[in-house]
Amino acid sequence: MPTFQDLLAAAKREIREISTSDAAPLARAGATTFLDVREADEYQKGYVPGAKWIPRGYLELKVEGAVPDKSTPLVVYCAGGVRSALAARDLQALGYQDVRSLAGGFGKWAKEGLPVDKPYNLTPEQADRYARHTILPEVGEAGQAKLLQSKVLLIGAGGLGSPAALYLAAAGVGTLGLVDDDVVDASNLQRQILHSTDRIGVAKVDSAEKTIHGINPDVKVVKYRTRLTAANVEEIFPGYDVIVDGADNFPTRYLVNDACVKFDIPNVHGSIFRFDGQATVFHPHVGPCYRCLYPEPPPPGMAPSCAEGGVLGILPGIIGVVQANETVKLILKIGETLAGRLLMYDALRMKFRFLNLRRDPACSVCGDQAKPQDIKLFDYEQFCAMPGRGAGATAHA
Repeated sequence: MPTFQDLLAAAKREIREISTSDAAPLARAGATTFLDVREADEYQKGYVPGAKWIPRGYLELKVEGAVPDKSTPLVVYCAGGVRSALAARDLQALGYQDVRSLAGGFGKWAKEGLPVDKPYNLTPEQADRYARHTILPEVGEAGQAKLLQSKVLLIGAGGLGSPAALYLAAAGVGTLGLVDDDVVDASNLQRQILHSTDRIGVAKVDSAEKTIHGINPDVKVVKYRTRLTAANVEEIFPGYDVIVDGADNFPTRYLVNDACVKFDIPNVHGSIFRFDGQATVFHPHVGPCYRCLYPEPPPPGMAPSCAEGGVLGILPGIIGVVQANETVKLILKIGETLAGRLLMYDALRMKFRFLNLRRDPACSVCGDQAKPQDIKLFDYEQFCAMPGRGAGATAHA
């Protein structure tokens, strides 16, 4: 009868191994997926930066969810190179085309002083709260830790900012910044679900903070009770991972766009009017920016606001949730975002359409000749459909 050593030797004949010296450049480049197949207690001591963790006992069950493309180059590792060899053989049997086992495993990797990350340890309360996230291979505990350590800035705590803030808080985004200078008005309550009747007259950022903490007390809320302007945007934006644009006026949209390109921050854009909504992601160096679509603002009076034309109260909920979904995908670096695509939603006919968007090589902000560091940020107040109102006051208020 064959022994375990015989089975291991047979497995190693069927697979390829890779040395730590050859694997390290692959980890730095980021094009190769590292799979950690150790147990939880081992993983807690450290892991190869960027590695996906799937314990060996769950590998065949979960790997296709974590790595759906079977042509993806894989480096599998365990503590010493034994379990990873068997795992690599089984991954090949599942159809993965480019699999290697790390010779010497994580033990050799760490001993040689190669980069090591340590997982963010969820508290028992967090483990319970986010259990439906952490069982998803695409999220897991590592992904939830990214959410908890991420920072998202919402422009406006109104129609679009309300559902976006609620779902981002529930998802565990650690820090939510809110830019809004308005107070809660009775006319807001038809759609701005962050607020309530007993808070009429209260600053929206204060009302939003109370609601957010009611959903998830662990979320840090940073309040900016101010209009977003060229004078303060450079103080507010840096340090945030994603900007969620919920403004409904052109001056703010152009300012948000230009600042996002300048500071290399993804801009999750949404807009609504009457029964129609749109959403996209303006991701610097990945897709077009807002100016690629609309190089300059329209003349004054040509673009009616929601206050003038009305808006179905449910519509911002749909578009705002899309924005929250795109934000989470950007933080976790999973799926396919709306960068380069414009989602168009018709609520009356219940139709979704997509338009492909292209970057304009001659764009004044993100074009081939443009330099982000040279972008000048300024206010377009004269083009606002509702003169004198800024991001906070016009974010679907």
